[in-house]
Amino acid sequence: MTTHPSSLDAATSADHDMLSSHAEPSPIHYRRHGRTTSIDDHTDLQVLRRIRRFMLPNDFVIEDGLLKEMVAGYDIGDLAADSLVKAGVRFAKPLQHAVLTDKVPESLKDHPQFSQLAEQFSQHPRWYDPKLAEIGAIAYRRYPLMLIWLLRNVALMAGYSIPALSLPLVQTGALTHEALPRLMRTYAYILAVSEYPELNGAASVLAIGSEGWRQSIKVRQIHTMVRHGLLKGQFKSQKIKAGDQDNNPACLHQINTHQRADGSWNSAFWGIPINQTDMVATHLQFSLLIMRGLRLLGARISEEEAQGILHLWQLASYWLGVDLQRLPEDETACWAWLYTYLSIQQLDFETGKPLARALHDLPSQIMGEDNRRGQFVELVNASVTRTLVGDDIGDGLGLPKSKLRFGVLSAVPILFGLDSARRYSPTIASKLEDFRAKRQDNMNWWLKQHDDYYQIADSK
Repeated sequence: MTTHPSSLDAATSADHDMLSSHAEPSPIHYRRHGRTTSIDDHTDLQVLRRIRRFMLPNDFVIEDGLLKEMVAGYDIGDLAADSLVKAGVRFAKPLQHAVLTDKVPESLKDHPQFSQLAEQFSQHPRWYDPKLAEIGAIAYRRYPLMLIWLLRNVALMAGYSIPALSLPLVQTGALTHEALPRLMRTYAYILAVSEYPELNGAASVLAIGSEGWRQSIKVRQIHTMVRHGLLKGQFKSQKIKAGDQDNNPACLHQINTHQRADGSWNSAFWGIPINQTDMVATHLQFSLLIMRGLRLLGARISEEEAQGILHLWQLASYWLGVDLQRLPEDETACWAWLYTYLSIQQLDFETGKPLARALHDLPSQIMGEDNRRGQFVELVNASVTRTLVGDDIGDGLGLPKSKLRFGVLSAVPILFGLDSARRYSPTIASKLEDFRAKRQDNMNWWLKQHDDYYQIADSK
């Protein structure tokens, strides 16, 4: 399932024939990077079979133009933000201050890229429909207990199967960085993005100056700094040596094979880290996959609400530096994009195994290794991943496979029932929201005190 640079030339003519069998456009050299496989390599993957069968029209073919766009996107980062960080500018705080006070710091007045970001964050783009986004935000937040479950067991776990998405975490030391902060950091962001006026007191969803707006700026700076650091080899000390393989056997082959000799990022193989194409994939993880998970677990999300969820995340991703023209516009286009992306990604589960294991082991780490409740939660989590994402990915990531999977999954309707009850009982809704808000406030305080990513974003 993996492709290495030495095999690319020999495979080129065969790839042309395979591409022609899927679509009418003339063949192209779309395998410029080692990470890109033939479009037929993963047709037996469960998630691809399900997308093809249930989410795409019968006459769907992989489009030549989309392949070109994806491959080109591997080599594009975030031009404006990259330029600022390269110049040594930590732009998050100054940008927030400049937009909210209409005062650009003297030291940044001569940076056209800073002015470009200030313009982007000072007003909503013309295409943004706050009413549609609010409809999406309300639907997205309707099941807050399920939201973190799907984030953890579907969106993040599915991403760990793709080494191009996992390696930035691996090389920046995420193997030693606790899984809990990463989970809660991401959860805090998707909640901030989906706060609507009734919850945030603002005039609209993702209002200028809102928490979602602020966090988008911080996350964009973090992504840019990580990209810059990886390209400069600042994290090369994380390279695993042969003598360390007993501690981290899963990542030894992937990192040492596809890094440069000095341990820096191999752009020829992977493309630019946190590139445009991979950011679109992340956009769909948080919007399309979570929405699909909610529906599979019983949530009734209307077509308008689905459009609203995608619209909401279009603005969030636009603020994170994604080129709007690269974002698929409707649900069918999203599934076509995701199917195409997954079809050409090198899948080497060994890279994501340590990340998956760290996330899987969280309940036992929190409750104690001998705690039966923690062990049961882990089985439920693994069963959700296997059911919604696929057993092949579950096997690849080394997740346990319960013989009583469907019995274990009986916990799902219980949790869904609690989330549903809040819609009909103001008392239950109030208690659940108080519980969620208290937990989130506590976690936000903990993250800002102990999480390096928050400290990087807040520093000047």
